[in-house]
Amino acid sequence: MEDNGEEKLLAVARHIAKTLGHNETMADDILQIFSNFDGRFSREKLSDNIGDDHDHHEDHPRVSVAALELTLKSLDRQISRYLEAGHPIWADSADSAAFLDTIDELIATIREWTLVSRQKAVGACLVRAQDLMQQAMFRAEDEFRSLMESGGESFELSRDYRNGESTGNLSFDSEDDEEGDIGNGVDNEIPVAHPITDYEIVIDALPSGTIKDLHEIAKRMVAAGFGKECSHVYSSCRREFLEESLSRLGLQKLSTEEVHKMPWPDLEDEIERWIKAVNVSLRILFPSERRLCDRVFVGLSSAADLSFMEVCRGSTIQLLNFADAVAIRSRSPERLFRVLDVFENLKDLMPEFESVFSDQYCLVLRNEAITIWKRLGEAIRAILMELENLIRRDPAKAPVPGGGLHPITRYVMNYLRAACRSRRSLEQVFDENVVPPPPPSKLNNNRGGSSSSSLSVQMAWIMELLESNLEAKSKIYKDSALSYLFMMNNGRYIVHKVKDSELGLLLGDDWIRKHTAKVRQCHANYQRSSWNKVLGVLKLENGSQAANVVASTMKDRIKLFNTSFEEICDVQSGWVVYDDQMREELRISVVKLLLPAYGSFIGRLRNVPELRKHVERHIKFGAEEIEARINGLFQGNTGSAGRRT
Repeated sequence: MEDNGEEKLLAVARHIAKTLGHNETMADDILQIFSNFDGRFSREKLSDNIGDDHDHHEDHPRVSVAALELTLKSLDRQISRYLEAGHPIWADSADSAAFLDTIDELIATIREWTLVSRQKAVGACLVRAQDLMQQAMFRAEDEFRSLMESGGESFELSRDYRNGESTGNLSFDSEDDEEGDIGNGVDNEIPVAHPITDYEIVIDALPSGTIKDLHEIAKRMVAAGFGKECSHVYSSCRREFLEESLSRLGLQKLSTEEVHKMPWPDLEDEIERWIKAVNVSLRILFPSERRLCDRVFVGLSSAADLSFMEVCRGSTIQLLNFADAVAIRSRSPERLFRVLDVFENLKDLMPEFESVFSDQYCLVLRNEAITIWKRLGEAIRAILMELENLIRRDPAKAPVPGGGLHPITRYVMNYLRAACRSRRSLEQVFDENVVPPPPPSKLNNNRGGSSSSSLSVQMAWIMELLESNLEAKSKIYKDSALSYLFMMNNGRYIVHKVKDSELGLLLGDDWIRKHTAKVRQCHANYQRSSWNKVLGVLKLENGSQAANVVASTMKDRIKLFNTSFEEICDVQSGWVVYDDQMREELRISVVKLLLPAYGSFIGRLRNVPELRKHVERHIKFGAEEIEARINGLFQGNTGSAGRRT
């Protein structure tokens, strides 16, 4: 019995030396102390099999349990001291180091005894050890949260949201900038100041020392199996920072229904704020959060990825949900440009989505961004289809006074010019999702450009619809000359708007030449229908006639000319030609057409003997007066119908 008791005592001494000795030299020193204290603890006896833990635990189970209980009591006593402390452990570096060492020892103890023994008594001890670990982790979690919340209190940042300047250079006053970082942020503050053009900015929202302390705690919590709890605490603190950041950028949390009910001018303002917020988030805030996660959870990639996803998920979904609500709102044509803004910003930010949300946890966010971006493309196509419907539905009611520009022409052409400033985006929208082309008969009549892209087909089809609509409207005019002038005005305007814009690249030179020829044909038709009758009056037959018949005929002809010419000038002086150059060309062409024939007629009139004495009484207009009256044509002032815009 005495031998058995002595053996137990030696086993406990060996275990104490093994447990407290962090390396072989320290264990030897502890054994030497025991040997000097009591002769029974001879150096030879204590050294025997001290390194063979498996054999020791299996050969002496009761001793093993006793040693484990002794270790747990010691650890419980140390951990309880920290659990009962009324002040933050990390307020004192010595306390924090000791606390971490105690957790390390508890983790090592649980691992060691879990591996080497399956005894029921040891199992009960391990349950106690796990309970002790849970208490330690609760305190570690509190310390982690405290460090997260207080870590940024020493950071001051300036921000300025005046005049809508929501994206800006970030200025900081930092007490800890050991690594030469650009700046440091603050929890619950979004660092925003003056407008910026360079997004190459990184925010360190916590001092380097705090990040190191957080990493030490995170490392222990992950090792103890509390990685998710650590990630949750981390993400809840940083998530508040991001949500406050978006709020400071002026972005509201809006449901889809609220977006749909919002008046369009208000929604336009909200889109402006969204554009600033999404750029700051993807280019500055999210990369900075990624960097912070990687520093806090360095070597713990799974915990870093999970934490980052939980931090950014809410803000990312808020940004994407707003874009989605814009995409599925009503399809009014005037909303194209704001939808394009949202589409292009998401398109430009796709590389950031790919790089920032590259891990497995963030895959769902990356895919959602792509889905909503494509949905915006569908919205753009639907809006342009609504433009087609608008053109079709525009009725041919009252004619435009003076044959000037029709409002639908100005609206559609200025609309398409503005839209084609985003030609590359529109090409992407239509080429990736090919829209069925119009019927071949329509397309063959309309498509004069060399480009075969889906967007070119779409633009050519819209132009065809516009031209057909204008042709229907031209038939309202009772005067065929005015009908041709109307088509000439609108055709010239269309060609002009196409030639000096991206539309010209889409429709092609062939289309421009074809429609320029149509304008010239309208010009010729106008002259024929308006002035041929007058020219016919001035033409005389060359056959021999009696002198008195010639005189009578000439008198009738000059009288009819005077009347017809005056009527035409009176009427057409109120007609409209919006383009200064085209107006001058028209006047010159009429002068060149009319003056030679009129001069020839007057010459013959003066040579009629019966009329020679009183010939001036029949000549109402001289050549200069004819030219002056023609130069007075197309002076109509009918408001916006005659103005070029």
